[in-house]
Parts: sequence; C-alpha cells; structure tokens
Amino acid sequence: MSTIFSLSILQSALELGCIYALVALALFLSFSILNIADLSTDGCFTLGCAVGAMVTLSGHPYLALFAATGAGVCSGFVTAFLQTRMGVPSILAGIIVNTGLYTVNIAVMGFSSNVNLFACDTVFSLAKEKLSYGWYENWYKLLITLVIVLAVGVLLSLFLNTRLGLSIRATGDNEHMVRASSINPLFMITVGLCVANALTAFSGAILGQYQKSCDINLGTGMVTIALASLIIGETLVGKGSMFKKIAGVILGSCLYRFIVALALRLNVPAEALKLVSAVIVAAAISLPYLKEKSAFYRLRTSNQNGYRKEGSADVSH
Repeated sequence: MSTIFSLSILQSALELGCIYALVALALFLSFSILNIADLSTDGCFTLGCAVGAMVTLSGHPYLALFAATGAGVCSGFVTAFLQTRMGVPSILAGIIVNTGLYTVNIAVMGFSSNVNLFACDTVFSLAKEKLSYGWYENWYKLLITLVIVLAVGVLLSLFLNTRLGLSIRATGDNEHMVRASSINPLFMITVGLCVANALTAFSGAILGQYQKSCDINLGTGMVTIALASLIIGETLVGKGSMFKKIAGVILGSCLYRFIVALALRLNVPAEALKLVSAVIVAAAISLPYLKEKSAFYRLRTSNQNGYRKEGSADVSH
C-alpha cells in the first residue's frame, strides 16, 4: 500500500479536495437545496479562474479572489434571469450561459487560451513567506485551502439557517407553498444561484493561483467532479443537520480526489479519467438504490423462510 500512496500524494489529494469542495458546495446549494440542475458550472469555474488570473497578473492576488467571486455572482444572476424572467428551463439556461461564457472567458484572458502566473505573487506564495518555518513549512498550501473551505462551510451553514436561507430551502422543497406564504420564489432562486456561482468562481480563482496557470478548458467536466463529490458525501453522511451535510460534501470531495489519485497511481491513462469520473458518479448515485433493493430482497427472503418454517410446522402437526 505504501507503494501506491505516499505522503506527497496524500497531501496533494487533500489540497485539491478542499479546493474542489467549494464547487461541490455550490452544487449542493443549487442541486440539493434548490433542486435546480445548473449546467453553467463548467464555464463559471473557468470564469473565476480567468478573472482571478488577470487580476493576479496586475499584482493584486487577494483582490483577485473577490473579483472572481463577483464575476460568479454575475454569472449566476444571468442564469437565474433566464429561468425566472425569460421562462427558459433550468437545464437550457445553464447550457446557454455555459456556451456564452466560453467567449467571455477567452476575452477576459486577452483572447489567449492560457495565462501563466509563475512570475506573479499569489495567495500561496505570500503565505509561504510567512509560514517558511516550523513543521508546517511544507504544509502551507493544505493549511490555506483547509482554512478557506472550513470557513466557507461554516458561513454557508449559518447562511442556510438564517431567515433568507430557510426561505431558499423552502423554495427548493415546495415553490407553491412558498408563494402562498408571501415569499417571492423567483427572488430566492436568484439569490441561491448567485451564491452557488460565487462559490464556483471563487474555487476557480483559488485553483488558478494554486497551479499558477489558467486554461480555457480548465472547467471542462467540473459538473461531473462536483456531482461525484456531492453524491459520495451524501451517501456517506446521510441525513442530518445542515452542518453535517456540508461536512459530508467536503469529505466526499476529498475522498473523490483520493480515488482519482489511486487511479493515477495504478497507471490509468489521463485520457480515461473522465470515464473514471463517470463510473464514480454512476456508482455513487446507484449505491442508495442498490442498498434499498438489497434490504428489500433480504426482507423478502427472510419472510419466505419464515413462511416455509410455519408451513413445515403445520404439516408436522
């Protein structure tokens, strides 16, 4: 097992798991809470990375994170506007925004397919200067990503337990009941999608500074990755409080990165990683159904055995 996993691989999986957990939390809000399939995630992730990279190039790595978050809010607002004001179905609205964001992203990047940040200061390089001593000298990236994802998780949990957050949750459960309670469901959908896309873009900006580059195709397949993390987390944690669910999503994201790292260590071709992601998603989604079916078959088998025993007892009498 030591030949498969090393400390550096474990560290890298945790770092990427924390970064991608922000996208999983965004999908948790839009998909699990609001019951909306937001397919603009791929383009929004690249948008956050592109905006963050360009602002970082200008010498403002911290401001880049806020700028990327604001760009994500704009993306979420456009998606919500198409759904709530233009009557476009949620899936089509996400596809439309995702398609349009490709041109927006490449324009933000100066009509270049990639941006290099190796000559710029980033949040991680600045933190390394302050944490260049002690036992955490080689763990500063993990500390930063862990602090960020935990802070976002706590804030999201607190937000979803406020009056506005409870209204968003109620909108996802029953939109007609919310409207009957004099709450505007269209506004709740807009707020929810803006927050979700802000988290997605924020994650993209962090990843861009983490790997010191931005590529136009960076967000391809991000929906699959986030969905896999979300389903794994929900399967492991199950029902519970909002904080418990959010913790499960973060745990699922880290576990997904471990699975990907294991696949790479087993010499799975990089071109096949999308297939691995699809298999993970299919297995994670199918697991609750298979558990339910397995419990049903066990119950039916035990009942049949009970009937046979009763029948044999009657015959003996």
